[in-house]
Amino acid sequence: MGILIFIIIVLFVLGGWLLLLRTANSHKLPPNVKSQPYSDEKD
Repeated sequence: MGILIFIIIVLFVLGGWLLLLRTANSHKLPPNVKSQPYSDEKD
């Protein structure tokens, strides 16, 4: 019974890790987009 619980925990950890890895790689900006500098002036 302990081995079954261990396997389920490992599957949840690996699934969450893969999900985070996939979402982190999907939000890359296109190469022609340039970052804008922050303005120190307050409106």
